Amino acid sequence: MSELKLYCTIAVQPVVETLIPRFEANHRCRFSVVWNTAPAMVKRLQEGERGDVLLLNKAGVETMKSIGRLADATIRPIASSATAVAVKAGARHPDIATPERFKQALLQARSLSYSHPDAGGASGIYMAKLLRQWGIEREINAKTKFPPPAGLCAQFLLSGEAELAIQQKPELLQVKGVDIVGFLPADLHFVTHFVAGVDTGSSQAALAAAFIDFLRTAEARRLFGEAGLDPA
Repeated sequence: MSELKLYCTIAVQPVVETLIPRFEANHRCRFSVVWNTAPAMVKRLQEGERGDVLLLNKAGVETMKSIGRLADATIRPIASSATAVAVKAGARHPDIATPERFKQALLQARSLSYSHPDAGGASGIYMAKLLRQWGIEREINAKTKFPPPAGLCAQFLLSGEAELAIQQKPELLQVKGVDIVGFLPADLHFVTHFVAGVDTGSSQAALAAAFIDFLRTAEARRLFGEAGLDPA
């Protein structure tokens, strides 16, 4: 039985986990999967790890392409996701309609959570940059509960350790019992694009390409949409 090794960003994990068994059954193969943030996986791949399918953010794909690990002909867009704000289900929704109102919502919150930028998550890196630009990084981080690497910020809404959670919408939706307040205001809108390609060292290139095509079928697009992602 053929085996495919997949490196996949956690932002699309729930959908890909659902789709893998269906592909395995149709193609009589099995998967070995590495789940993590895209930057963490890129580091491992740069250090010599090999895979068959790489499903990363756009920046990660560009990095892997630049070192000859992905060929243009195999690269396909899969989905995209915007950074959003969530609260515990039933809690008051703060006003985040403009950059200034969003800033005030952060300052007024007793506690919050966003991905630690050192963990490599795109939304966490973006939030850290934004807080530095506003000059409030120290004040906000003093009341921030950071999840572990590849962790979910919204879990702290349920435990009461955070009033606001800021992460990509699909990651927020992985935690049941939260409400999505909305995306970051228009001037701050931040979208991450997820892209897949076949590792140039793959011995299962045709099967790997077939799986990438499967991630773009109508069935897959429906599942991505239900998970809060915008299918490519």
